[in-house]
Amino acid sequence: MTDLERRYLRLLRAYPADYRRLRGAEIVGTYLALAGPDRRWPSPADTADLVRGGLRQRLRASGAAGLVPGVRLAAVLAFLTASALAAAWTVLELRPPAPEFGLPTAGPFDTIAMVAWVAWLAAAVGHTLAPWRYARPVLWLAVLLTALVLPVSALTGLPRPPLLVLAPQLALGVVALGMPERPPLAARIALLPGGALAGALAARWLADDHLFADYRSFGAIATSLAAGTVLLIAILVLAVDLTRRGDFRGGWALLFLTTPLGLLSLRELTEGAAGRNPDWATLSATTLTVSVAGPALLMLAVAVSTRMTQLRSAPPCPNCGSPR
Repeated sequence: MTDLERRYLRLLRAYPADYRRLRGAEIVGTYLALAGPDRRWPSPADTADLVRGGLRQRLRASGAAGLVPGVRLAAVLAFLTASALAAAWTVLELRPPAPEFGLPTAGPFDTIAMVAWVAWLAAAVGHTLAPWRYARPVLWLAVLLTALVLPVSALTGLPRPPLLVLAPQLALGVVALGMPERPPLAARIALLPGGALAGALAARWLADDHLFADYRSFGAIATSLAAGTVLLIAILVLAVDLTRRGDFRGGWALLFLTTPLGLLSLRELTEGAAGRNPDWATLSATTLTVSVAGPALLMLAVAVSTRMTQLRSAPPCPNCGSPR
């Protein structure tokens, strides 16, 4: 056995044991036949393909076959929401506070997050007009820049948006990374008009010159709440419609979007726990709770689905013939 074959066999552990026994030799043989004569390690593409295939088979064996389509559906909805929010925040960034307020700014913009919002808008344009191989890296860049806003602000002392804005945007971005290679045509068509509408609404809220508006203003709060409401209604309608046809990906998508939906409602949740003006400790604790609750619910759903599949596939009792 060569080193390359041994390494492919290690990667094959991503598949369930029964599947490995039935088709493991065939799968490894195919990869070895396609590998170059001088190759000693599996290529990154082969590694990703094997791990992805193994996870898909494990989900299918657990009865959660709709999870992968659910991820893709959730990713499309998350990307639409994040792009629309980025358009609204871009309008707000272009209106920094007047000098008489004495508040810090990031040059001509309100905060350093303007770089992240521009990346999100570029990702929206890319997924609408550009090929996937060019649009995908821009989406990763947008998510990375959103994650870096908080540490960069802490290191440089430059202003940043509050956690109420950054946390849901980052959560939506992480879910959006599950976008399929070819997003639905309706989603691609809706990206630019949706962003333009969000930007127009934000501009309308900020149009009054003698109204000082920032990320904590009524308009900004209403933007996050409206985005969460529209996202929740959309996923509920899709879930009910798909479930009526025996397709449960809408339910899985709702589980994946639980954390972004909770973070979009973070202000309402913290106000309910600590009154009108929650402190940093309460805000952080609520954010952590919401961030943990979503993955916990998803893991519970997978465990329940696995258990139900095992019960359905168990042989009947040999004495009475009833299911065990």
